[in-house]
Amino acid sequence: MKNGEPSLTSLISAFGRAYHSQFDTPKIFNDYLAKDLISKNEFNNIKENMVQGIHFFNKEFQGNAEEILKWITQIQLSPTPLARAAYCEKVLLNEVKLGLKQYIILGAGLDTFCFRYPELNDSLKIFEIDYPSTQESKKKRLDQANLIIPNNLHFVPMDFTKEFSYRTLIDEGFESNKKTFFSLLGVSYYLTKEEIASLIDTLFAKVPSGSSIVFDYADEKLFEEKGIYNRVENMVNMAAASGESMKSCFSYDEMEKMLEKSGLLIYEHLTPAKINKLYFENRTDYLTAFETIHYLHVVKK
Repeated sequence: MKNGEPSLTSLISAFGRAYHSQFDTPKIFNDYLAKDLISKNEFNNIKENMVQGIHFFNKEFQGNAEEILKWITQIQLSPTPLARAAYCEKVLLNEVKLGLKQYIILGAGLDTFCFRYPELNDSLKIFEIDYPSTQESKKKRLDQANLIIPNNLHFVPMDFTKEFSYRTLIDEGFESNKKTFFSLLGVSYYLTKEEIASLIDTLFAKVPSGSSIVFDYADEKLFEEKGIYNRVENMVNMAAASGESMKSCFSYDEMEKMLEKSGLLIYEHLTPAKINKLYFENRTDYLTAFETIHYLHVVKK
């Protein structure tokens, strides 16, 4: 990434949310502000690249550009980002009802939560952690969209995958004695098992009992499962081609044991089948839950 530019992952994820908000019905996760953080030129460039790449995803597909874009977006791009965001926000808003005061978004990208819930500005501190270049780009995009950064939103530049430090967070007003909620979405696959264990251990070392996290992970079939239209294999291959190879997958028992070592308990586990039932059942379009991908809500004892 160049200075002042977002990560490609954050841009593609925002594109998927923007597309869903504008064109899909019913909504799984309505991020109606995502489109305001992507320029028309960027949107059209991503669209054009996807349409031109249809033969990578499906050699037999026939249709016009809009139908091709819909197929690629709904089959390959959107299912996991939409459903995991919907699940994470459901858990988060329930925690807020129970008195939560602090929310840390790891790998925030172009997240819009605080702008969609202005009623929480006086009650919930939000700390967005991401690469400095991604955050600088986001600030410019917010300004261009005439979205004013509220006092409860704190940008914390950090490569947390290499080294997580509470020092900067505390400087921004984080209080380690208060219950905290973390989100870690779309990240675990790109870390080794040792890196994930170390990160989670560090995250929960300085927060009180009852603090929790929602994250997604790939099960032990990640590198052998094809998925419908080979989409799981495509995901793995695209990640490798982009220079961000997927490195880890877990059995449920492995995940449970790893979390136990950090003093954490699995409160809720969503398998692909459960995710499909919760978020994709009875749809008439291409959207279905992604194979091999699970969601967890984990709580500190």
